[in-house]
Amino acid sequence: MKSKPLLESVQFPPRLLGALLASILWASPILVAPSFGAAQNVSNLPSIGDTEREYLTPIAERKLGEVIMQDIRRNLDYLDDAPVLEYLNNFGNSLLTARPEARGEAGYEFFFFAVRDPMLNAFALPGGNIAVHSALVLAAQTESELASVLAHEIGHVSQRHIARMLGQQSRDSLIPIASTLLAILAARVNSDASMAILASGQGIALQRQLSFSRDAEREADRIGFEILGAAHFDTSGMVAFFGRLQNATRAYNDTTPPYLRSHPMTTERIADIQGRIREQRYTQRVDSLDFHVVRARIRVLQDESSQGLHEASLFFDNQLLQKNRQKSAAAYYGLAFVALKQSDYTKASSALKKAVSAAQGPSTPLHNALFDSLEIDIDLAADHSAEALKAAITAHDRFPLSQGISRQYAAALMAAGQNEEASRYLRNQTQLYRTEFKLFDLLAQSYAAQNKLALQHMALAESYALQDGFSSALEQLVLARRAPDASFYDQAIIDARERELQARQTEELKENKKERK
Repeated sequence: MKSKPLLESVQFPPRLLGALLASILWASPILVAPSFGAAQNVSNLPSIGDTEREYLTPIAERKLGEVIMQDIRRNLDYLDDAPVLEYLNNFGNSLLTARPEARGEAGYEFFFFAVRDPMLNAFALPGGNIAVHSALVLAAQTESELASVLAHEIGHVSQRHIARMLGQQSRDSLIPIASTLLAILAARVNSDASMAILASGQGIALQRQLSFSRDAEREADRIGFEILGAAHFDTSGMVAFFGRLQNATRAYNDTTPPYLRSHPMTTERIADIQGRIREQRYTQRVDSLDFHVVRARIRVLQDESSQGLHEASLFFDNQLLQKNRQKSAAAYYGLAFVALKQSDYTKASSALKKAVSAAQGPSTPLHNALFDSLEIDIDLAADHSAEALKAAITAHDRFPLSQGISRQYAAALMAAGQNEEASRYLRNQTQLYRTEFKLFDLLAQSYAAQNKLALQHMALAESYALQDGFSSALEQLVLARRAPDASFYDQAIIDARERELQARQTEELKENKKERK
């Protein structure tokens, strides 16, 4: 297997993740994402700029983004939560649907995700990957405010600001920046020491070099504003949210929130946005129920410690006092999610029923993927397999394109002992979503329950291969070949797949060897 990825080997303290990952990684990802085993590797940074245009080429940018996301997904603070991911991607892509040209000249396929962190921040990565910190989602008071942040980040990506920045950096100028980043990461045990490095002269120079220019910020504002208008969001949400971030500066004891450090909101920018707002007709936007429910879910996921769950419960209890239908539904949902985390399934089910009752109209049944998904999770956790399968069938019929509910449906089939049916369903799913390693994990579980050892190991091999664990994948293929139930057809597939993975592993070893020279 390849050397351990840097973001996986480094255990980021929350403050360091907020200050580094958010305000540094987005701007200079090439320095962090590759699997640098030691500081001496920084002298072998790949040359990926387009020297003629001083741009990072679209292909190189996309590949770089894929490498970065592989490492980020391994980090414990990556919110790998299907309902949250589906909401952010549905929401983000609705903005792009309203303004298709925002995908830029490279035709970016955007991916939106959340990072568990108490700092107010959001960041864009090469290739159309956009992240928001959990605290920023909670700080957004309206869906228009959240849309303003995502639209602004889309603007940076669509105008290729990151590609320009990296393309204009010479190979020699990248080396000292990489050295500083590695020194910061080496101080991971002591977050105060890490901050001291950032505060040093070299750290200050690094931060200045990574900041977007004023022109880039104005350009991202313009694109973001156009996206908001086209998607019929309240464009004043952009100024309102940036203003709230500026006010948060005082709450941080005069330490500017990371988002404003990397995206400085100057008086000139505020005046420019306000001028644009005055030229447009006011659009009132009603927040979706999903916005409030996802914020409740993120509040629980942000801190799952006993104290964190207790504080979340107190917040939801206070929210119920507001007597707002959507917020009450979200509060009950949050209480149900807290109870699930505490393994109190009776309380969780009761609170979810109250959430549904608060959310739906007097004569309109509620069809909501977030509520259906939580019901399935509660039934599965409580070992109510029949109820879980019934709920999963209903949810899958309602939301056939939801990958999260699709995996829950497969899990419910297995919980009900219908492993053969689960295998058939998962095989079809893996054909539709070939890069989803979690589907192969579930497929392996369904084969294991049927004692189909060869197929179990073959499915695990695909899961490891998708996560770049080629050595582990090859080991699973060896086990599959030795399995007593391996058929002649299975052996042929194993042989072909083994040759393919060995070739990919050899190529990767060659690349790593070049980096070490």
